[in-house]
Amino acid sequence: MSAIVSTLGFPRIGPRRELKTALESYWSGKTTARNLLDSAAALRAANWARQHASGVTHIPSNDFSLYDHVLDTSVMVGAIPRDYGWTGGAVSLDTYFAMARGSRGGNGSDHGDYDSHGRGLPALEMTKWFDTNYHYMVPEFTPGQQFSLASTKPVDEFVEAKKLGHATRPVLLGPVTYLLLGKSRAANFDRLSLLPGLLPVYAEVLRRLATAGADWVQIDEPALVLDLDDRTRAAFKTAYAVLAQEAPRIRLLLTTYFGALGDNLETAIRLPVAGLHLDLVRAPEQIEAAIAQVSVNSVLSLGLIDGRNVWRADLSAQLDRIERVTKRRGIDMLILAPSCSLLHVPVDLDQETEIDPDLKSWLAFAVQKVDELTILGRALNAGRAAVASELAAAGKAAAARKESTKIHDAAVQRRLAAVTPEMARRRKPFEERRRTQKASLPLPVFPTTTIGSFPQTDAVRRARAAHAKGTLSDAEYTAFLEKETETVIRWQEEIGLDVLVHGEFERNDMVQYFGEQLSGYAFTKHGWVQSYGSRYVRPPVIFGDVSRPKPMTVEWSSFAQSLTKRPMKGMLTGPVTMLQWSFVRDDQPRAQTCRQIALALRDEVVDLERAGIGIIQIDEPAIREGLPLRKADWKAYLDWAVECFRLAASGVADKTQIHTHMCYSEFNDIIDSIGAMDADVISIETARSKMELLDAFSTYRYPNEIGPGVYDIHAPRQPAVEEMTDLLAKARARLTADQLWVNPDCGLKTRKWEEVRPALVNMVEAAKRVRNAAAR
Repeated sequence: MSAIVSTLGFPRIGPRRELKTALESYWSGKTTARNLLDSAAALRAANWARQHASGVTHIPSNDFSLYDHVLDTSVMVGAIPRDYGWTGGAVSLDTYFAMARGSRGGNGSDHGDYDSHGRGLPALEMTKWFDTNYHYMVPEFTPGQQFSLASTKPVDEFVEAKKLGHATRPVLLGPVTYLLLGKSRAANFDRLSLLPGLLPVYAEVLRRLATAGADWVQIDEPALVLDLDDRTRAAFKTAYAVLAQEAPRIRLLLTTYFGALGDNLETAIRLPVAGLHLDLVRAPEQIEAAIAQVSVNSVLSLGLIDGRNVWRADLSAQLDRIERVTKRRGIDMLILAPSCSLLHVPVDLDQETEIDPDLKSWLAFAVQKVDELTILGRALNAGRAAVASELAAAGKAAAARKESTKIHDAAVQRRLAAVTPEMARRRKPFEERRRTQKASLPLPVFPTTTIGSFPQTDAVRRARAAHAKGTLSDAEYTAFLEKETETVIRWQEEIGLDVLVHGEFERNDMVQYFGEQLSGYAFTKHGWVQSYGSRYVRPPVIFGDVSRPKPMTVEWSSFAQSLTKRPMKGMLTGPVTMLQWSFVRDDQPRAQTCRQIALALRDEVVDLERAGIGIIQIDEPAIREGLPLRKADWKAYLDWAVECFRLAASGVADKTQIHTHMCYSEFNDIIDSIGAMDADVISIETARSKMELLDAFSTYRYPNEIGPGVYDIHAPRQPAVEEMTDLLAKARARLTADQLWVNPDCGLKTRKWEEVRPALVNMVEAAKRVRNAAAR
């Protein structure tokens, strides 16, 4: 027998972001649905061919998605909320994208559905996929929810691959995890009560896959690494007993990732599945218990190559680990795999021709990680001598990285050692600061603002590209940015916003812009990963100790403030988000790297204050996503995460108002830590949840000020004044009037001006109406 090499999923986006181009061309009406589907098919074919050529023996199918794999599962099982008008049969692309993005209604050209009054529809709620920076569309369930097979996508793509000569292993999101990822607006609704109605759809898909010739099916149940109660564990037993009985010809690979099975291991090993995948990057210790307890008749899939980070593996060390397992189980009952889907890493390192050669030698993207797996497979099958040069190269890179002077900065280490607890505390408590701030910042009740960025138009992108190529001089580029900044400030004044922002036209990305100005960071040209839909990000790589050589934002914030008498916010990305949205060095604790970033940002905050900026926003949208998946590990993380925010924010005087922003989060279980951050104002995403996310702040009796989002910026629609006033009324029912700010859910960088202008005009009008009503 030969070692099986598999991947659990490959990046969907294409080496040159081909999926983004196809989607946005379709959404804008420039191309047809047929064009979009043809582009998608070409990407799938290329991914299968690439993995086949590399030597992967278990190639996944149905890992591709036009938007999101959880949304695809909702469509597969017919979980389409009533608002979208689906009455059975095939789900149209318009309905699919309306669920993903919302729709504009009758006044726009965007594809999409409408409600019974001809208005645009909001998108499904979106939140983080476990503790990653990928976002999924949250399924919506109702009591008595009926499921039916509404899409045969898993079967269709298996057949599609088969016709191209690839025998693939279809991927399904498991039924229990799918239900646990969903929500219902009904109070105290038990999502697992829907399991009996859901399982027949899964069983039908498995039967159809068997008929089409599938042997193995990968069924992802990452919920098994969470804290589960006995009832949830029983749901897994029920689900897989049914699926094994209904589709006996299919061999199921139960796939877990992002952590250890821990106390759920016994549940997993007792399920009637043919194989079990373990994440041995996040939880290497679980291999011993698995070897001891998993039946010798079951296949073990070893998640050895990191699917969430970009560091090259020491293949000899990995081979040592594998060989210890093979001595006890044999090669024929093992699969070599990444820890999770490669969705979370960029596509191909070979595209990076300008990165530092030493750093490049330490990295591996999806294509290179597949190569690493096949090298390990060849070593097992033919012996180490067959891949001696590859093993030697990997070992040499690991040793060079460990010893490199590019990584360690003695000055940063000395400063970190000198940090005291007092440095992470404001001088006065919030109520005293609040009185001082109200005197220095005379704002109306329900003050209006935005989260930071304004639309990055084609003109802005062209100017940035021309400047990068050298065809636009520094002086010309600066003049262009100054004009854009002044234009957006004048427009904000015109519509009556109370606290202004400068628009961030000089910034490419909220993490990259800062990372490019910090030591210890490096950047790629093509290292894109999917955040959601066609929104891709290019995370920086934190390879060494972090410090700030010079001020990063003071010049532009000072220029913007000089143009207006209204308060201008200084805009920074917080230390936890700078960490979470980067590929982080794995040679020291994450907390230590985060503290280094916090000290660099502390210097920037102090310099902004000295420059006359009285409101400074330190965005932390990623603080919730960093939570460990097991609650037992939360306190340690939250302690250092909150400390890092406060370390960045606490160097200023009481009159300086510190804001923070969070999005895509459920706040109930971390509300104590949000309170401990002690930001003067927090703005949060609440529009899609209809202000439900404020319940945590209300129950907690959050004392500081809050800006609940009233405008969902992730959809191309413009909410009416009445919709926003309704949302503010719901917010007012939960919080006091003097606590509330009025703002969009998030920054406006990805939206178009024709969407933003009417939406913000409506938002300002909504604030005026609520303000007037409060005065009566």
